[in-house]
Order: sequence, then structure tokens, then C-alpha cells
Amino acid sequence: MRSLILAASLILAAPLAHAQDKDEAGARAAVNHYLAGHATGSAAEFGAAFHPKAMLYWNRDGSFAERTLADFIAAAATGKPAVDEARRRRWIESLDVTGNAGMAKVVLDYPSVRFVDYLSLVKADGEWRIVNKIFQADRKEQ
Repeated sequence: MRSLILAASLILAAPLAHAQDKDEAGARAAVNHYLAGHATGSAAEFGAAFHPKAMLYWNRDGSFAERTLADFIAAAATGKPAVDEARRRRWIESLDVTGNAGMAKVVLDYPSVRFVDYLSLVKADGEWRIVNKIFQADRKEQ
């Protein structure tokens, strides 16, 4: 009887695990578009990463600052890689997905600054997108 209950629970859990894996892959794909946008300067990559209503928030010299997605893309999407691109490194430090919500911690380690980004993700209309970005920027000694 115990083995029958165990087998039934494993059969019922398999679709949930598959859905979780699929959602994590979708959230990771959105974050990878974000990283590709930084690597290439591509507005299309940033557009694929973010929900159109996304916002960015940070602390600038002790004061709260914010930026719309349109303003971020206008500043970040140059259409070409940065001149020091070969010296830049980026990676996903962590990714946590529960149902239709997720959080990613991303590190962008550049020659003059190291960013730590926290990206809130939502799955809406079957698609994962970043809806919010907060970050810390630490300047490096040159």
C-alpha cells in the first residue's frame, strides 16, 4: 500500500516539476535577453527582456532615483557593443521562480564599475518579462 501511495504521488508530482522547469527556463530566457542587450547594445534584446511598463529604481548619491523603460533603452541601447566589451563580464548569480513570479540577481562586472541588479519577473500572457529592476553600482578605483 505504501508503495502504491508513493507511486501515485510521484506520478502527480511529475507534471508540476515539468511546469516549474519550463517556467524557470522562460524566466532565465528573459534575463539572458537583458544580458545580451548589455553585451550588444541592442534595443531589441532589451525589448524582449522587459515588460513595456517596467520601471528601474536605484539610489543616486543618497537619493531615490527612477527611470522608465523607454528612458533606460534610450540611454543603454547604443546599437553596438561597448568599446571595452572584451573586458566586461556578466552572469546570473541566482534565479528563484515560484508560479508566475520570479526574482533574479545579476552581476555586471565592468572595468570601472560593478553592478548588482535585482530583477523582478512576471509571467503574463504566457511570457516571462522583467517588470522591475533595482540595482547597486560600486565604482572601482582606476
